[in-house]
Amino acid sequence: MFQISPQRKKIIKTWSPLAASWLLMGVEMPIITAVMARLAHPEISLAAHGGVIFPIALIVEAPIIMLLSASTALCKDWDSYQKIYRFMMWAGFILTAIHILIAFTPLFDVIVVRLLGVPQEIVEPARVGLKVITPWTWAIAYRRFQQGIMIRFGHSNAVGIGTIVRLSTDAVVLGTGLLIGNIAGYVIGALAQGLSTTAEAIYAGLRVRPILQEVKQAPKAEPLTWQAFYAFYIPLALTSFLSLVWQPIGSAALSRMPMALESLAAWSVVSGLVFMLRSVGLAFNEVVVALLDQKGSSTYLRKFTVQLSTIMTGLHLLIGLTPLSYLWFTYVSGLPPQLVTLAINGFLFALPMPVLSVLQSWYQGTVLYGRNTRGIPESVAIFLVTILLFLGVGVAWGRFTGLYVAFLGFSVANFTQTAWLWVRSREVMHTINQRDQQVDWHPV
Repeated sequence: MFQISPQRKKIIKTWSPLAASWLLMGVEMPIITAVMARLAHPEISLAAHGGVIFPIALIVEAPIIMLLSASTALCKDWDSYQKIYRFMMWAGFILTAIHILIAFTPLFDVIVVRLLGVPQEIVEPARVGLKVITPWTWAIAYRRFQQGIMIRFGHSNAVGIGTIVRLSTDAVVLGTGLLIGNIAGYVIGALAQGLSTTAEAIYAGLRVRPILQEVKQAPKAEPLTWQAFYAFYIPLALTSFLSLVWQPIGSAALSRMPMALESLAAWSVVSGLVFMLRSVGLAFNEVVVALLDQKGSSTYLRKFTVQLSTIMTGLHLLIGLTPLSYLWFTYVSGLPPQLVTLAINGFLFALPMPVLSVLQSWYQGTVLYGRNTRGIPESVAIFLVTILLFLGVGVAWGRFTGLYVAFLGFSVANFTQTAWLWVRSREVMHTINQRDQQVDWHPV
């Protein structure tokens, strides 16, 4: 009988709830776009949501996305929990205020009409959707902070349950939209994301309460100063901002290349499937952060990295090179026939993404373990420069379909980012390898 070693079992036990949570999150966008594709004027709704609403909402919330990594790594006792909690609440308030300014004032026209230059027919739908999704930012700040506590204190399974709460809320909102049938798809999509993240945040707040007793009883760690926190967190916040700022820039570029409306409409659908395949690799980052400080763990984590990369790349190939991709984009996503071939070809340009996501988590988790987080924003800056070059050439040349240029650039840019993370992790990894050379891992 096949036996799983205690070390592998520990990695799988830590990773699987997080992977399930990320995978369920990855399922959310395909579900939303599938519903929008089945309501009136699908190209308008898909383009407005994928080209304006979602990218702008993401860039506003970017500075608090890394609260999950921060709370996992730094919330070792009650004092550090309270300090980071205060930061989370203030950051959530300020970023929500920025979202309101963009959605409800003439600043929207400056950003969407003048800077992004999206097709005129999606401007007003995008304005409405951005208003509807307003609760998104604060809800994400709160739930990601609390999820880090769950992971830190051994309750990572609760993260997956929270995602089920989120998807259940999505299902109720989207199902209601389909039944009513006359509510615009861009309204239904934004409402589903806003309400579902709020529901998950409420669950996280309730679920973390008994865990906070463990936090209060935890041994006092070295005091976390604001200087130490900002030195750790600012590079992470800069990382998330740089890694997401390209999305509205990408919308602007797609709007200026051939087949603009079609590319914007297909963009969110293809991105949803790509993200779903990447998600289990992205979940590995917190596993590396949580387990790498245990002596002997690096050997087993490295083996898991190789195995997971191989499996996810094979799955991407299976979908992309067989009729599965046609079935997905036609019958699951519900794309109009004129967008299906465009989506299939775009998906193939994203082939390297699953393996790169796993490797990024391995190298980035190593850098986080070493506490010298400067290498992470450096890698994202390299990513941003690479993709901006691709998009710039695509716009200047003006001969290639925007969706293809964007996904090719996205793949190459992620490769350059991964390469730099490898460079920046080498010093830490050398130290870890020396530590683990003669030590076998006994998981705790």
